[in-house]
Amino acid sequence: MAADTRSVPASGARPDVFGDVPRRPGAPKADAILVADHVTRRFGGLTAVDVDHLEVQRGAITALIGPNGAGKTTLFNLLTGFDRADHGTWTFQGRRISGLPAYRVARSGMVRTFQLTRTLPRLSVLDNMRLGAGQQRGENAWRALVPGIWRSQENEVTERAEQLLRRFNLDRLRDDLAGTLSGGQRKLLELARSLMAEPTMVMLDEPMAGVNPALTQSLLEHVKQLRDEGLTVLFVEHDMDMVRDVSDWAVVMAEGHLVAEGPPADVMADPAVIDAYLGGHHDAPRTEADEQAQLAEAESEIETELSGPAHDDEADRDHEAEGADDGAAVTTDHDEEGTR
Repeated sequence: MAADTRSVPASGARPDVFGDVPRRPGAPKADAILVADHVTRRFGGLTAVDVDHLEVQRGAITALIGPNGAGKTTLFNLLTGFDRADHGTWTFQGRRISGLPAYRVARSGMVRTFQLTRTLPRLSVLDNMRLGAGQQRGENAWRALVPGIWRSQENEVTERAEQLLRRFNLDRLRDDLAGTLSGGQRKLLELARSLMAEPTMVMLDEPMAGVNPALTQSLLEHVKQLRDEGLTVLFVEHDMDMVRDVSDWAVVMAEGHLVAEGPPADVMADPAVIDAYLGGHHDAPRTEADEQAQLAEAESEIETELSGPAHDDEADRDHEAEGADDGAAVTTDHDEEGTR
């Protein structure tokens, strides 16, 4: 087997590959592992995804962020073969994978986890791990009848599974049913299981969702370790503190479109991103002068509202007086007719 020539940064270091990358949506990368073009997905009259161009840098951690309903998970589903696009193509490591089913995408080296974990609750933690390994000889019905064909491979798979369980601090739970694990432990199990396929790229859909704060830091360190080992990570996340801490690059989606790209700190200060999260007419003051102007405007509106009802009450009293005069006049007319 040829030696792995991927450049691996020092532990904890961020790869210095984004220095010359333009800070705009769809920016070209120096060594893109995933490239998508003109990807669209519609559900009836709703366009959930409309991405003109996207590149993901090899060996880095890229965050895909955006408000709820932006299309992030739908894009994940399209790229990984769990849904079909209406239009568009994408390549992984130079090979076209658009239109491939999920199992073939995984075999190509791109695996994913889910926002809602998909462990097999009635199998043990160890068996869940074993299922993550690909190309197992014992999966063939005829070969399964001859243990000598698959026994040595199964032993290797089990050894690798136990190594990963120790790495993710789940080894003491190896014989427990996966359904008895906590939400955070299931997240760890799903991430560990994805590595059984020996991927090149890992895609994580909201890895911190529902995780106990005690396990959050552990998950963060595991994600960083993936980068240190030369893997590429693309993840969806709403926790902005995590995005700042762990990601090298951020891509922002809103209403199915890419609206910004850049280093996390720069992206979060981008007006287009603020508009995406707060709406195009957000009015949060940015300077002291803006705040004073807003305050003066608010005071003026309050004075108008307070003076308005007084004016209306006065008008109502005038109207009631006029109505009383008219009623008196009508009564007088009736009295005069009765007298006659």
